[in-house]
Amino acid sequence: MVAERKRELRYGFTTGACAAAASLGAARILKEQVAFKNQELELPTGMKACFELLGQEFTPEQASCYVIKDAGDDPDITHGVEVHARLRRLSEAGALHVLGGTGVGRVTKPGLAVAVGEPAINPVPMRMIREAVLSVFPEGGVEVEISIPDGVERAKKTLNERLGILGGLSILGTTGIVKPISHKAWTDSLEVSFDVAKAAGCETLILCTGRTSEEQAQQLLQLSEQASVMMGDHVRYALEACHRKGFGDILIAAQFAKLVKIACGHGQTHVSSSDLDLRDLAGFAREGGLDASQSEAIECANTAREVFERFSQSTPILDLTAARALKHLKNWAPGARIRILLAGYHGQLAGRFGDWPTQPTGEL
Repeated sequence: MVAERKRELRYGFTTGACAAAASLGAARILKEQVAFKNQELELPTGMKACFELLGQEFTPEQASCYVIKDAGDDPDITHGVEVHARLRRLSEAGALHVLGGTGVGRVTKPGLAVAVGEPAINPVPMRMIREAVLSVFPEGGVEVEISIPDGVERAKKTLNERLGILGGLSILGTTGIVKPISHKAWTDSLEVSFDVAKAAGCETLILCTGRTSEEQAQQLLQLSEQASVMMGDHVRYALEACHRKGFGDILIAAQFAKLVKIACGHGQTHVSSSDLDLRDLAGFAREGGLDASQSEAIECANTAREVFERFSQSTPILDLTAARALKHLKNWAPGARIRILLAGYHGQLAGRFGDWPTQPTGEL
């Protein structure tokens, strides 16, 4: 019997590509005073893509339309978003202004690819929009406004506010294409977060694996918002990026299940890419002097959380696991001062490991 062939994953398009396609469509509508159903756009990769134009409206002085973003088989918070472009003729000869309208964020903090005060339209999408409009109006004399009607609400589910992007979403993308099942969007966000932290003068970074650990770290340390970065499962990438960017003081905030994965040497801690190996954890226990029955119980546990709740108070399993984790973390960011804050499962602080002050005063 021949195995069924897996369906190939479908690529999607960035908000930047959608904004450029809508801008090109609106420019043609304004120039020719005719509505168009579709608009072809050449992406930075050289690939050509066709976008459906919706909501076409025009007068001799202005025209507008929008494109619905299709993120393919890697949908994110912007999947299905309407990216609108409105072109307006200007009396100012030769001018081409690109504005951010409703639902497009504005940059308020340094460290991003866009200057403070400007709309959050990244350099490549900005270039794509300008080139698209100039291909129809080479002499300029027009203004294009990009807007996303529900961008304010969608942005609440992103890291934009923390990065200093207020009032909506960012117009992003360097290739115009969203690759399916990729971690690139997250790692790109990490790079931006580190740049913002560096620009804000943060000397210490808190790298968090989840919201619970982040909240506990912030309650204890009360650092600036820019100093706290949600690294998720991308532990090794985050540590290596910190080392590359010169951060010498790093705090890892995590719950026990993630700490075990780090202790086992998994730089990517998602369950699909690194199994939670309780046998290794049992090995830590044996090497640390736990008796055979305790080690066997750890190996036979269902989850790391079960181990935490059963053994964390009666054995040195937390110290043993943290020591292993610190060894790997220091290899990924050599020379940095690395500490671990272990977050409990019920809002409590479960432990601090590494070079901490004697008393948790809230100061580093």
